[in-house]
Amino acid sequence: MNDLSVGTRVSVMLVQKIQDFQTLHVRISSSPTWQSMCGLLSIFTKFLIDDHLLQTIQSTSGLAVILFIKAMFHPPEEIPDLISSLLLRSVDCTSIPDWFLNCCRSLCCADVSQSTLLFLCQGTLTMLDWQNGRMGPSGEALLLNIVHVLFTLSSQIKESTLELFFSRILASWTNSAIHVLESSSPSLKNSLNGNSSIVGKLLEYVYTHWEHPLDALRHQTKIIFRNVLQIHQLTKEKSDSEASGLAADRFICELTESLLRLEWHVKGKYMCLGCLVDYTGIGHILALAKTIPSQILEVMGDQSLVPYASDLLETMFRSHKSHLKSQAVDSTWIDEWHETWVSPLLFILCEGNLDQKSYVIDYYLPKLLNCSPESLSYMVKILQSSADAKSGSYNSTGALGALMACLRAARAHGHLRSATDVWRNLVSSARIKQGLIHQHCQVRIDTLGLLCESNRSTEIVSTEEMQWIQFFIAYNLNSQSPGVRQQICSLLKKLFCRIQESSQVLYKLEQSRSKHEPENELSKQHPSVSLQQYKNFMSSICNSLFEALFPGSSYPTRFSALTILGSVAEVFPVPEGQVQTVYQLSHDIDVGRFQTLMECFTSTFEEVKILAFDLLMKLPKTVVQFQDSEKLQGLFQAALELSTSTKPYDCVTASYLLNFLIWQNALPSSLSAYLQTQQAACGDGDTSAIVVERNTLMVIKCLLENLEEEISQAENSLLQAAASFPLYGRAHCITGALQRLSLNSLQLVSEWRPVVEKLLLVSYRLSAVVSPVIQSSSPEGLIPMDTDSESASRLQMILSEIQPRDTNDYFNQAKILKERDSFDLEDLNASVLDIGASAEIKGSKERKTCDVTAQMVLVCCWRSMKEVALLLGTLCQLLPMQSTPEPLSGLLTVEQVKEIGDYFKQHLLQSRHRGAFELAYTGFVKLTEILNRCPNVSLQKLPEHWLWNVLEEIKCSDPSSKLCATRRSAGLPFYIQALLASEPKKGKMDLLKITMKELISLAGPTDDSQSTVPQVHALNILRALFRDTRLGENIIPYVADGAKAAILGFTSPVWAVRNSSTLLFSTLITRIFGVKRGKDELSKKNRMTGSEFFSRFPELYPFLLQQLEAVANTVDSDAGELNRHPSMFLLLLVLGRLYPSPMDGTYSTLSMAPFIPFIMRCGHSPVYRSREMAARALVPFVMVDEIPNTIRTLLAKLPNSTDQCFRQNHIHGTLLQVFHLLQASSDSKYRLNTYFQQELADVAVCTRAKLWLAERQNPCLVTRAVYIDILFLLTRCLDKPTKGNQPALEHLGFWGDIRRIISRSELMTGFPYTFTVPGLPQYLQSLTKLAIAAVWAVEAQAGEQARDIPISFSQLLESSFPEVRLLTLEALLERFSTAASGLGEKGLPLWNMRGTFLMLAMKENHPECFCKILKILHRMDPSEWLPETEHCIHLTPKEFLIWTMDIASNERSEIQSVALRLASKVIAHCMQTCEETRDSMVPTLKQWVRLVASSCGEHLPTESRLAAAEALTSTTPFLLTSPDPVLELQDTLALWRCVLTLLQSEEQAVRDAATETVATAMSQENTCQSTEFAFCQVDASIALTLALAVLCDLLQQWDKLAPGLPVLLGWLLGEGEDFVVHVESTHQVEDYLFEKAEINFWAETLTFVKYLYKHLSHLLSKSSWCPLSPESLRHLHRTASEQCHLLSQLFRELPPTAEFLKTVEFTRLRIQEERTLACLRLLAFLEGKEREDTLVLSASDSVAETNPFTLARTEAAC
Repeated sequence: MNDLSVGTRVSVMLVQKIQDFQTLHVRISSSPTWQSMCGLLSIFTKFLIDDHLLQTIQSTSGLAVILFIKAMFHPPEEIPDLISSLLLRSVDCTSIPDWFLNCCRSLCCADVSQSTLLFLCQGTLTMLDWQNGRMGPSGEALLLNIVHVLFTLSSQIKESTLELFFSRILASWTNSAIHVLESSSPSLKNSLNGNSSIVGKLLEYVYTHWEHPLDALRHQTKIIFRNVLQIHQLTKEKSDSEASGLAADRFICELTESLLRLEWHVKGKYMCLGCLVDYTGIGHILALAKTIPSQILEVMGDQSLVPYASDLLETMFRSHKSHLKSQAVDSTWIDEWHETWVSPLLFILCEGNLDQKSYVIDYYLPKLLNCSPESLSYMVKILQSSADAKSGSYNSTGALGALMACLRAARAHGHLRSATDVWRNLVSSARIKQGLIHQHCQVRIDTLGLLCESNRSTEIVSTEEMQWIQFFIAYNLNSQSPGVRQQICSLLKKLFCRIQESSQVLYKLEQSRSKHEPENELSKQHPSVSLQQYKNFMSSICNSLFEALFPGSSYPTRFSALTILGSVAEVFPVPEGQVQTVYQLSHDIDVGRFQTLMECFTSTFEEVKILAFDLLMKLPKTVVQFQDSEKLQGLFQAALELSTSTKPYDCVTASYLLNFLIWQNALPSSLSAYLQTQQAACGDGDTSAIVVERNTLMVIKCLLENLEEEISQAENSLLQAAASFPLYGRAHCITGALQRLSLNSLQLVSEWRPVVEKLLLVSYRLSAVVSPVIQSSSPEGLIPMDTDSESASRLQMILSEIQPRDTNDYFNQAKILKERDSFDLEDLNASVLDIGASAEIKGSKERKTCDVTAQMVLVCCWRSMKEVALLLGTLCQLLPMQSTPEPLSGLLTVEQVKEIGDYFKQHLLQSRHRGAFELAYTGFVKLTEILNRCPNVSLQKLPEHWLWNVLEEIKCSDPSSKLCATRRSAGLPFYIQALLASEPKKGKMDLLKITMKELISLAGPTDDSQSTVPQVHALNILRALFRDTRLGENIIPYVADGAKAAILGFTSPVWAVRNSSTLLFSTLITRIFGVKRGKDELSKKNRMTGSEFFSRFPELYPFLLQQLEAVANTVDSDAGELNRHPSMFLLLLVLGRLYPSPMDGTYSTLSMAPFIPFIMRCGHSPVYRSREMAARALVPFVMVDEIPNTIRTLLAKLPNSTDQCFRQNHIHGTLLQVFHLLQASSDSKYRLNTYFQQELADVAVCTRAKLWLAERQNPCLVTRAVYIDILFLLTRCLDKPTKGNQPALEHLGFWGDIRRIISRSELMTGFPYTFTVPGLPQYLQSLTKLAIAAVWAVEAQAGEQARDIPISFSQLLESSFPEVRLLTLEALLERFSTAASGLGEKGLPLWNMRGTFLMLAMKENHPECFCKILKILHRMDPSEWLPETEHCIHLTPKEFLIWTMDIASNERSEIQSVALRLASKVIAHCMQTCEETRDSMVPTLKQWVRLVASSCGEHLPTESRLAAAEALTSTTPFLLTSPDPVLELQDTLALWRCVLTLLQSEEQAVRDAATETVATAMSQENTCQSTEFAFCQVDASIALTLALAVLCDLLQQWDKLAPGLPVLLGWLLGEGEDFVVHVESTHQVEDYLFEKAEINFWAETLTFVKYLYKHLSHLLSKSSWCPLSPESLRHLHRTASEQCHLLSQLFRELPPTAEFLKTVEFTRLRIQEERTLACLRLLAFLEGKEREDTLVLSASDSVAETNPFTLARTEAAC
């Protein structure tokens, strides 16, 4: 194929290069040149018409054919007519030369293929000379003929590659048209002006393809649109073709207005508007849509639209700037430009959501500053003044965040002179520090970016910047957001690169600088000083990062620290030669830090293992070299033990540990016995690669030997294997070792060959052991662990049904687990005994049965299958294959590869467990990819052979087939998917085409009930193929046929077919309309215009129309039979996602109008859900301006009250359609239109004519409810006055009708119904909403008489139906909330209802209603309703408070949370207003303290902890920070402990709420001097230490240090945290497969201990405190000493490598050890046993403190 392409191109190039080719030897027909030309033309013609060739060859051949015709045909003036006849297939064979007929006879036929015509058009447009109309009128005719041929082809082309060719050729045609129009005839200009049909079709092509999935095709639509504008410009007179004239042109005006009417989610809108701005300027668009900058910025929260939006904005503001600048006489034009473009930007930066702000910063802000750098000072000036007023919060970055974002972008793009100017003139040091610990993560990132990023990579890092970076690292490593962590690591890496590159400049300066040379501007101090600062800074950073790897540190902290350390090792490599480096990480790594990195392998997160391993690999071997052979043996033994652990993540740890030992050449010497060639094992001249290979070989042999032994035991008892030595761990370690090795360049080939053979055999044996479980019909519950004989006999029946392996006795007999007395931890492997018909497992001392469950057996089996698949895939992918049987250098033979393929086939086609066959698919894909690239032809053909075999097996429908017809065909779709997805994409994809043809034929409906199994398989396989992204656009041509199969399959009587059809249909909807990115089922992002949909899938137009017509005729029949017609559901789902675009032209034959009457008739379905779907599907088919007319038409179909015969289903369907159409029109975008308001007023008049449907004349409550919903919507649409008149509702007397309906309704007269009446709840809700709207309308009108109110809120709240009360309470709560926030009306006429609310709270039984009442009371000011409690409900305020707290103690979570908030608000009110009653409230307050403390537990719902945090915030000034505490110290400290607990919660929302408590505490008059961050919004990480600082300061203020210190020391020691229980648990074996307890992955115990230790030591060193009582001191010392001795004993009991084998217990003991030692040090100081200067840490709180817990474990501390 490649040779053909190259030959064709060479021929084309040769003919092009030779000038005046006709004058050489062409005219003589017998000349060799002429004969060669004819032969080549004939050959290229054959290439052109051969559709089996690659399309690139066809394309090049099309160019060659036209070029040769141009060179050979005479006279040249007739060439356009000849090509026109070829394209139009109207060649007159009598009028053309014989040589042409002989060479191009196939092109003269009438049945030329689409691709041939397309490439002929391409050749014509490319090879003919279109400049300046040189071909004359015949050239113009040819141009028009080409475009007509292209328009005909556009509806016939399906393949994505041809579509791409077509778009390029159409764009090429527009370029040619521009060349011709520059000197063309008037008739051509008339044919190509903006109002012509050709331009209309071109625009329609643009509109239907500007959302195409292919980027290249979308780009061509932009070129076409831009050229269309230029074509129209060339057809105008010269006076009208100026930019101003174009803007006023009717065609341009209509085009602009129609584009602006489009929704902003349409990507093509941005592209077209950008082209319009380029041609007509921005003025016309701003005149039509002044707020367009804000509109575009609003959509920049959507990542898919951001590039388009930012490009359009740049085009617009550059055009606007040029326009204003050209017309201005002074500099005032910049103010208008700022108001238009900068002000909306600043609003987004201050108030926008996180995504929106982030994208604006990345895409829009740099472009704006590049266009106008002088705007920076304007932005900073505004933001500086705003930042003083508001610093933002978690939900809003505020002006501070906007300021940092602007400065960061300015510095990164070189708009700031130097760093010094930034800090000195634009932002203060305090602001920088606030930004670095701001509550909003984006502010922190922007501030860090301001410090790290610079447009000059050699800019010196200042001392201040280094200090701020250290401060940042101290509090920002533990970020839960992966995106934030990645940005932090990336920015710090940029900083390190700056340090490295600037240090090289400093070294050069230091070398070249003389003593008398003046100071260089680059560095204001001596280079050696700066270099030393760099070294100290980097050393300090690495110290902080290693300290962050303390025991119990969270995953985010470890990830951040290891990633940053890896960047340091990468940026500052080991110097080679004369290169100098300012820092080397290896110099700061000692034995302790090396051990810390090794312990990171034990993390349960594999990312941490990878980072630690990579970091160790970057270090020099001299740093990490092992000296202790005993420890070496222990590590290797630990790795072997971990590889057989029942915890799945332990074998991953073992793999990394073994790989590390391999690569560091740190294996025990005893392993050398596994090598046959001892010389290779001990050679002195071994290179690093040979050492690694040798070590890998030894380890794999060792693992293989152990695995063989364990497989032998598993063949006797799989239960014993699952409980004691799961097999997958060894296989995982072998795969991990192989993947790290470059197996294409092995040295020890002779030793590897038997190892590979044994690996294959062992893999097959392992698979044979576990496959019966994986291939059983129900692998998930195969082994129930029952202890009675009856269950065992049932199990025996199940096992006999699934036909297990005879050689595996575990599957021959059921097992009964019995209990035994003792359990020896040292003899775990012997704990499972196979005794006859039972397996006895020894219990613990409490006589508990060991948990060997079905889950353990299943995990053992499917993970083993997974590892076998990955191992085989690795062998196929990495090992070289030999093409001959002779043992050459290859390690895999052809037969072995075939065996691996057969294994995968059997495994994928017979496995039932998804985890097993999904991962087998991964290995099989690796095999098929290798086979497709293999030089061996027999291996190349294997995938094709396997594919035909499995397709035949699917078609035969043999009952004996082992293919799984359930579980979505199990591994069968994966098998075919792997075979097709690995086919080369640059080819013709023949396998895909043939397979899709077969599958679609099988998936279609059939009358033979016996063939449903192949149909099910075909549907399931199609679903998998349509989901596979690797097939890309190659699968799109089959979407229409797949949709037909799914819709028709949904009508099958067989459930399996219907189920598979539904799954396929769902996949196709996603494939066509995109992945749903929001909660809205019909999101605008997941919809498509009808013209675009049917232009991409034209076959679906007649199919959907025909199916819908059939459904509508069935539904609307007069027979009255219930025919559900299942395909209606799918049809309406598809049609509901289409919508008509304002850009739809009159040139498309695929109009959406024919669907409308059928959709309306579907609304008559007897199925409620179908009527709803029909109503939703109708909305997108009706243009917005046609909605009123359509509603009037529908209303006219409704029966009158005098009609005798009507169907409620028909009425309901019609009313639903009216409702949804009216709902669509209630969009505010159209409500402002006066004409539209009048149209809706006419709709309201028509609605009044059918008012009887809302009254009792209509017996159906369902239709009554929908009609009332329509009335409610009309009240919302027509609530604005028009043209200075009163609102249309009053003018029409509409409110009078509504009042009459309400007054006659059951709300006033009572309900004679029960809930058994259909539609009653819906009717109640609709009627209540209308009544509430009527009450609000009357309340809003001044001077209205009370008698005009149809019903009051009090009456609604007295209803016996909770639906009525709930809706009423929700409306009132919303109004109270808006009034409280200042957004609603002031002076609400609801305050007289406070007695009603109180009484309702006492008697309400409905939980949701009760919750709403409590929320309303919480929203109201307690001063207005609390004094009335005694009068209304006979409870004093104190009794009401107790009642509220009782509710909070006993109710469920939501009510409990609201009650706690309400109680806290009442307490805050009482403490603030009732000074004299404070003491009497102490008992009540104690109860409240207990309530708050009980609401802070990590196990509780998030809502409960949020309520506790809000309760603490509201009472902080009165209970937590009051200068005169009301509570006892114990209770006050309990509240502070709650704050500290919430600050360490795993949920971000809870931490943020607790941070608000700390912010409130820091902003009080007596505490604002405690820290430097008073009145700042800070993150929870630093809020923890700030809270402790405030608490210590308060203890001094209260003079309560002596009684408070023991409590704080108890916190330090961990009193009350059940350490003894944890200790006892270390002696027990809890062999659970997965952790089941609640785990907090964010909190770090030692971080809290470090902060508390720091503040206590700081407090004790500077305060004059009273000595503690001997009792409390003695008790603390005794407790700490006992814990210290116990810890020492427990450490001695652990194995030597406990950090790997007993990670959880070891970590827990390490944490408690640090706590105990910290407490003992403070106690020693209190007793005077240590000097003061040994205790005090650094006085500075702004820099990361030295970790006080780097103490060696020693009993001397006790």
